[in-house]
Amino acid sequence: MSAVTDRLPVFPWDKLEPYKATATAHPDGIVDLSVGTPVDPVPELIRRALVDAADSPGYPTVWGTVALRDALTGWVERRLGARGVAHTNVLPVVGSKELVAWLPTQLGLGAGDKVAYPRLAYPTYEVGARLCGAEPVAYDNVTDLDPAGLKLLWLNSPSNPTGRVLDADELRTAVAWAREHGVLVFSDECYLELGWEAEPVSVLHPDICGGTYEGIVAVHSLSKRSNLAGYRAAFLAGDADVLGDLLLIRKHGGMMTPAPVQAATVAALGDDTHVAEQRARYAARRAALRSALEAHGFRVEHSEASLYLWVTRDEPCWKTVGHLAELGILVAPGDFYGPAGERFVRVAFTATDERVAAAVKRLA
Repeated sequence: MSAVTDRLPVFPWDKLEPYKATATAHPDGIVDLSVGTPVDPVPELIRRALVDAADSPGYPTVWGTVALRDALTGWVERRLGARGVAHTNVLPVVGSKELVAWLPTQLGLGAGDKVAYPRLAYPTYEVGARLCGAEPVAYDNVTDLDPAGLKLLWLNSPSNPTGRVLDADELRTAVAWAREHGVLVFSDECYLELGWEAEPVSVLHPDICGGTYEGIVAVHSLSKRSNLAGYRAAFLAGDADVLGDLLLIRKHGGMMTPAPVQAATVAALGDDTHVAEQRARYAARRAALRSALEAHGFRVEHSEASLYLWVTRDEPCWKTVGHLAELGILVAPGDFYGPAGERFVRVAFTATDERVAAAVKRLA
């Protein structure tokens, strides 16, 4: 086991525990804005679908039910603007983090191969490369990468942690460059339905991919849009050959989405009302926190989408974390997402209205 664990970085969230203790000691309790975990109720129609499918004694299939595949293809066409999406172009997965962490291994990558991801990024991209022994490579601009040995390119728009949205020209350029050099593109689009000051676009849109899914796969999750982080419901869409290989591998590995969760996913993707309602909640919390942080002396950068505000007081991130912890507010230090974030913190607006109001009051 040490041969694997020795490749991995220290689990970053453990470093936050002392600051969490400080924030928890606040007389009015902690306001935890560090992890972007949903706190609002799972919509009733989704819970009902889960319960109705609870009597599922048999093994589910890795590829999912026909109803699930219909829901996935329908949503990808309706919401992302993709065209001609067949069942072979979709694949359910057991939460997006599992997919990100184990994708390089499932693709057969290893020593001598490279996995590229944005300079400021979700740490699991790097972890996935290290788990299989590949070389992790952080980039600022895709076209500046050395394609030699590069087998997997991660895009992330909207970004975690910065909330930055790649525009259509940037996405087209990245896809064209990757295809020119034979590099597989996986685009993490889990926050696509949470655009605030920009309208995120998928790599599967014909304006980006040119009407073909060759060499590209999009990653989507129901955790944020539908408050389903506890359900572990996510899926892939794109290149049928790539997904066909992953389907076979995942069959051997028994990576099956539970049958009740499959039914809940069908219900969730078939309803837009609950998504709009949740967006409205997040928009109000975002506006309140942004105003309070700016009045407190913070500068917000990017943050045009996602569930986070990427902010700085132009000081080391851990100093900022400590300052806010004294106010009973816990945030994520920017260096969790790479050295380029060492003077920023990430502030999630996924807390309840009551806790967000408490944070606003303390910041004032």
